[in-house]
Amino acid sequence: MSTATDSAPDTTGRPLNGRRALVTGGARGIGAQIVRRLAADGAAVAFTYQSSAEAADKLATEAAASGPTVVALQADSRDADAIAAAVAETVERLGGLDILVNNAGVASGAVIEDFTLEEFDRLVAVNVRGVFAATKAAVPHLATTDGGRIINIGSVNADRVPTPGFSVYAMTKAAVAGLTRGLARELGPRGVTVNNVQPGPIATDMNPDEGDFADQLRPMLATGSYGQPADVANAVAFLARRDTGYITGSTLNVDGGFTL
Repeated sequence: MSTATDSAPDTTGRPLNGRRALVTGGARGIGAQIVRRLAADGAAVAFTYQSSAEAADKLATEAAASGPTVVALQADSRDADAIAAAVAETVERLGGLDILVNNAGVASGAVIEDFTLEEFDRLVAVNVRGVFAATKAAVPHLATTDGGRIINIGSVNADRVPTPGFSVYAMTKAAVAGLTRGLARELGPRGVTVNNVQPGPIATDMNPDEGDFADQLRPMLATGSYGQPADVANAVAFLARRDTGYITGSTLNVDGGFTL
């Protein structure tokens, strides 16, 4: 666990000023950029990481330069108790919780004959059960704020699977989309919106925009190029705002036209 705080941030005019957010799986890639963007927009941010304390510390210090408080919390998204503890600590450290971003996720691919049950269980545990566990722990806090926000990070593979071997990953992200719609109906009367951001090909260390696989995907993109983590973070920051409370149960594809 680590904390970094900017003692006198300039939050004038920032759309998330005074808001408190938790980002699961926030230490790298898309999650790290979401942490940076929410902090830059004025939110106090906690984020979970699984194992890389050094990277988490570095991100917390970096993001705190533009945000009021940034807190890194070690938690494995496969462990529901650890996730519930991270939510509780977020509330304690930040003084409440207004925004939950369920970003933690894992991906792997193999044809069904080669896809093990152990790997199946791992993907379901992180991508589906982890989202449910974090949401369940966060809702009692989100429902007491002025406009709670839940933003799930899904994948366009819920709608389109262009290559063999990604059926289980696609299944987990389709489950996230379904959970989003159901929870939006359930939590709307309690003042909490629930939306789903589905990235397409985004350039990260786990999904580089160079190499044979990228060469296969690039012609499928209307833009002709991979997106950047900031593209996803921009969508999350928009949905996290106080003035987007009439958007719920929606899926926003950030995919360069991949699903056209």
